[in-house]
Amino acid sequence: MSREFPIGLTPPDWLVRNLQPQQAPLNRPAIARAAVAMSLPLALGLATGHTAYGALASMGALSGVIGDTADAYRMRILNIAIPQLFGAIGVTLGAAVYGHGWLAVTALTLIALASGMISTIGAVASVSGLLLLLNSVIGAGLPLPGAWWLAPLLMSGGGLLVLLLALLAWPLRSGVPERTAVANTYRTVADLLATCGDDPAAGYDAARQAVTQSLNQSYDLVLARRARHHGRNPELTRLLAQLNAITPVVEAAPAVHQSGRPLPPEIRDTVRHLAQAVETGYTGPIGLDLPAPTSETTRAVDHALRHAAEVVTAPDVDPRGIDDRLGRPAALRIRAARAARNVLLSSGSWRYGLRLALCIGLAQVLVSTVPVPRSYWIALTITFVLKPDFGSVFSRALLRALGTVAGLVIAAAVLSVVPRGWWDVLVLLLLAPLIPALTPRGYGYQTMAITPVILLLSDILNHQGTALLLPRLVDSLIGCGIALIAGYLLWPESWHTRVGDRLAEAVADTAGYVESAFGTPGTPGAETDPAARARMRRRLYRDLSVIRTEFQRALTEPPPTGRLAAGWLPLVVAVERIVDATTAARVRVKHGAPPPSSAEVTQVALQLRELSEGVRESEVLVEVRTDLTGPTGSVLEPLRQEVAAARAIASPH
Repeated sequence: MSREFPIGLTPPDWLVRNLQPQQAPLNRPAIARAAVAMSLPLALGLATGHTAYGALASMGALSGVIGDTADAYRMRILNIAIPQLFGAIGVTLGAAVYGHGWLAVTALTLIALASGMISTIGAVASVSGLLLLLNSVIGAGLPLPGAWWLAPLLMSGGGLLVLLLALLAWPLRSGVPERTAVANTYRTVADLLATCGDDPAAGYDAARQAVTQSLNQSYDLVLARRARHHGRNPELTRLLAQLNAITPVVEAAPAVHQSGRPLPPEIRDTVRHLAQAVETGYTGPIGLDLPAPTSETTRAVDHALRHAAEVVTAPDVDPRGIDDRLGRPAALRIRAARAARNVLLSSGSWRYGLRLALCIGLAQVLVSTVPVPRSYWIALTITFVLKPDFGSVFSRALLRALGTVAGLVIAAAVLSVVPRGWWDVLVLLLLAPLIPALTPRGYGYQTMAITPVILLLSDILNHQGTALLLPRLVDSLIGCGIALIAGYLLWPESWHTRVGDRLAEAVADTAGYVESAFGTPGTPGAETDPAARARMRRRLYRDLSVIRTEFQRALTEPPPTGRLAAGWLPLVVAVERIVDATTAARVRVKHGAPPPSSAEVTQVALQLRELSEGVRESEVLVEVRTDLTGPTGSVLEPLRQEVAAARAIASPH
């Protein structure tokens, strides 16, 4: 019989959430690439008598393995190649100040400032900034073999080897990741339709979130490639048309769920059949076995599915008639100029850069005044931990410490038992695949996998054996302590969740969406611009998805931050249902229901803006009025109920 924790020993919820492994499928190709890319350079180094060179290249391959997360081949180039360029710059700058005392302290502090500011641009820039600082710390903390240009060349070569292995199948599988992503979106829509009308609504809410995430991923993959081709690629144009075609089905789902009557199973099966056609590129005839529609909502679903079937099976698509529902990305030159302007003028960019620079500066001052062997590990720890865009700083510090301890146990067994030489290649062949296998499980698991690999490569470079273990543990704990104190506790913004502020912005945007959906006087042309309305709705759901991510991140913080964040979840769900109710009302009007009056729409929008102001920048829920009435039987009645429910949730009980 299992034993329960005594009351005093029950772990707090935030700690359980931090330690709980995340569920994720194994990426077997990435696991195979990690094994080959990290062990091959070391094997070549041993074979040619340049073991240190092989270890450096394997260390560079480690950064490529960490960045090998994209599905689309073109995205892999961005995710791996661009960070390698910044990594080469970093190791060059770091090696130039190696052994120069306070000059090294100043240089690494300035590099940390630049790294932090760069990291605020986006996902690829974040990894690039991370690698810039990591390799600078390595170059400034380790005596690197060979000429000044050799270490950057070897480390970048190791990372690019991962990219080369990732691109081997491109000629045979070009476009497959994008088609698979769009097909999976169709399948998530089928799952959503299967839950419509069910009671309770938890299944529907989860399915709707899955659709939002899948649509975001698919649009990102397709539009990222289309930005280069500007609509000239027929395959990408067709995929974008197929994504747009499933949108009316998604919009009809809230109306079906609102009706309380489940759809016939033939509807779900038809969407799955279309998903298979998308994935295989089938363009032949599809026999639709759809039941006759009997209401406004079923007419909407029937009409949307027949349109989707026409688009999916169309052999040719006119690119001039395709609208980018999220907006086509701007040209690279424009995006680069916009990113540079945001970095230099954004207060958030400067705050994060200064936090990182302060922590790295303190670490370098410490190791310059106190004898700490191989002190670069402290700065490495800070660099990994102090990444707010990768998760909670507090959680990462905690998981870094725990993961390091677990990794050191593995490293102790390796360094004490395995003789140096070719056995290292075999060990690396076994340890390297653990990195992509465990990284999706959580940061602590990733740290546990990376630690023995780095220690093995470090031992090859400096031959310290098990003497590395205790200093690495002490250095990691010092780095975590500096990150927690100087990078977390000293900054008041770390103690507060911004869920409320971001949710207030989403509520205000929802008010605009309500006005756009029914063409009120404040939004000229909205009634006749379905493309703009669709983009507004997609951005709303994307913003709410980001808010959910921020909410989940806040829950891993210790009290009071995590406790305060937990209070916002019901309101997040309520706002999602308001957007759903608005879309459902719009679908019903389009398929025969009487439209609402301008006064009704204005009243709902006013109530939403009042709700937005009530929760803006609040750390706790605040009281707002919940009186909201209108004509009986109006198409907006369900929307008014959802708005009233949201306003009731926002009032403390």
